[in-house]
Amino acid sequence: MISGASQADIGVLVISARKGEFETGYERGGQTREHVQLAKTLGVTKLLVVVNKMDDPTVNWSKERYDDIEGKMIPFLKQSGYNVKKDVSFLPISGLMGFNIKTRLDKSLCSWWDGPCLFEALDSIEVPMGDPKSPFRMPIIDKFKDMGTVVMGKVESGTIRDGDSLLIMPNKDHVKVVAIYIDENRVKHAGPGENLRVRLSGVEEEDILSGFVLSSAANPISTVTEFVAQLQILELLDNVNNVICVEKFSDFPQLGRFTLRTEGKTVAVGKITAL
Repeated sequence: MISGASQADIGVLVISARKGEFETGYERGGQTREHVQLAKTLGVTKLLVVVNKMDDPTVNWSKERYDDIEGKMIPFLKQSGYNVKKDVSFLPISGLMGFNIKTRLDKSLCSWWDGPCLFEALDSIEVPMGDPKSPFRMPIIDKFKDMGTVVMGKVESGTIRDGDSLLIMPNKDHVKVVAIYIDENRVKHAGPGENLRVRLSGVEEEDILSGFVLSSAANPISTVTEFVAQLQILELLDNVNNVICVEKFSDFPQLGRFTLRTEGKTVAVGKITAL
């Protein structure tokens, strides 16, 4: 979930309307709460809350149940940092039966819903784009060998071109861009929002770790062991000792957020205010 959310522009939060299941996920320590907090911290600015299992016998497309779930989620979404009126939408579906996913709900099934289906809602969301003229930043999520060293990630800012000389931070390895791929297509350049595979020369695959950043050489990303942050502690805070690549939230929001996890639990979320 964390790897996927870190590359996403839009999040789809699927909630069960079945009696008892929503309450289990929503209560303190439940996955619904954790996933919302992680999504916001990892930069998912637009959220579509899908209330699933509306056809369940305990629900039967009840507007009262739908409104109850929406009423409980909205304050928590606001608390997590979402602008609910601007960046969050709700809609009911039945994933099992396919209702309100590709086509709108039939009035004979659900007389009170006048909104869009899932596909329409997704298509209507405007995806925020990074600045193609900013210094280049691409956090590396994976790497492998294929006629050289290949790294994978999403461009958060700036533009990458064939032949560019870049840095892999925090090791400060000087590399050259040999080839750029979007899906299976080789391209000459790519900008913010694109998920890429980039073949590099000048570095070995084993010298790269997930979390490293492919960065502009002229204006590289900061590497620090300490920073000042606005922090929300969810559980127990532990120590962090390793060097990491970060930016101030005010300069690069995508690289100015962080989560702290231990033993499979998110213990803190925050945004960096100073380096």
